[in-house]
Amino acid sequence: MPVATRKSPKSVAQKSTNGLISYAEFLRWDGENQHVEWIDGRMVAMAAVTHEHALLNQFLLGTIPAFVEHHDLGEILSDPFQMKTGPDLPGRAPDILFVAKANLHRVKRVFVDGPADLVIEVISQGSKATDRIHKYGEYERGGVREYWLLDPLQKQADFFLRNRRATFESVKVEGGIYRSAVIDDLWIKVDWLWKRPKVLTVLKQWKLV
Repeated sequence: MPVATRKSPKSVAQKSTNGLISYAEFLRWDGENQHVEWIDGRMVAMAAVTHEHALLNQFLLGTIPAFVEHHDLGEILSDPFQMKTGPDLPGRAPDILFVAKANLHRVKRVFVDGPADLVIEVISQGSKATDRIHKYGEYERGGVREYWLLDPLQKQADFFLRNRRATFESVKVEGGIYRSAVIDDLWIKVDWLWKRPKVLTVLKQWKLV
């Protein structure tokens, strides 16, 4: 019996005109490295994740999903789950995304078909331009309501909200606490992002335990 082999991005692309693949073909790809995104018909590898990136991502995934689940607000998804905000926009795999209950119809089997309500990107050394320029513009055009851009190396947190002009507007953090506009009653101390207190400590401050 022949051994089944997985298709590589190159072998998938070779079946398409000019080496390009459709987003539907990309979503069907069953290759081993899923740390990729779809841009202009091509699979593009994402930047390597740094240790600081991994720790911050782990902290966020240990806290925010618990808040969302406790209050039954929607769903939290994470890389490598895909999001495609529009037909002419790339397919991205945000570090973390939140889809509110009212918009859960956008969540399909392997991707979010339309904008998430909140997208969080953690910057690694190799992803600064992608996160701050390319994804910023794409998420703005695609209708993402709230965007967190977190840089653990520089200890810089930027928060953006979609305004009435359908563009992102920077939100000023007061008293060191950021309050989400799309996850009801969620607040976070900015220094938690760099100090990463124990998850139980955060949950107690949120009165979840």
